[in-house]
Amino acid sequence: MPKAILFDIDGTLVDSNNFHVLAWAEVLRAAGHEFRLARIHAEVGKGAANFVKGLLPDAGPAEIETLGKAHAKVFARDYMHRLKPFPGARALLRRCHEEGLTVILATSASEKEVKRHLDVLDARRFVDGWVTADDVDRSKPCPDIYEAAARKAGVDPDDALAVGDSPFDIESATAAGIRILAVRSGLFPDDDLRGALAVYDNVEELLDRFEESPLSRV
Repeated sequence: MPKAILFDIDGTLVDSNNFHVLAWAEVLRAAGHEFRLARIHAEVGKGAANFVKGLLPDAGPAEIETLGKAHAKVFARDYMHRLKPFPGARALLRRCHEEGLTVILATSASEKEVKRHLDVLDARRFVDGWVTADDVDRSKPCPDIYEAAARKAGVDPDDALAVGDSPFDIESATAAGIRILAVRSGLFPDDDLRGALAVYDNVEELLDRFEESPLSRV
């Protein structure tokens, strides 16, 4: 039975993956790099540095930083105001909180983006804390974010359970010794979600099946 639940945000609680893809496509195009949207989406879920390296293996630190800052600017300017929570996201956070689970957000987003996401979710009262890309040296798919999230929750990895939408959540959590549930709302195929304890269509289905899920403490 878990003592803490570690939620990814983008593609899991908030419908934002496609907006990130569009923002990255604009930034990469402006820098002279053309990629199909599907290829960009395949890297979504990684932190900015690992994302850029996934598409541009020869990119140096300066280019990675420039592209990352440009993406953050375009995303905030053109897409942040269009974000919406997935159905059931706020209710699931509330249910976990009421069940006595420590609720931590574990995301490759920045601190600023997390605060905006919390406003979108209207769920600050149900969240005990968060770990962002700003808090660690290495972002997903490295294990650092989930390791730090478990520490923030004050639990051992065995006592935590994660929920994420991407193969990089699964890779990151597994490397941190944390079990993870996957949702399909990030638009990754099931083959990419292997390694999760279970796969749900979205957080609303997870909420509907809460009592029979690994989240239940009954």
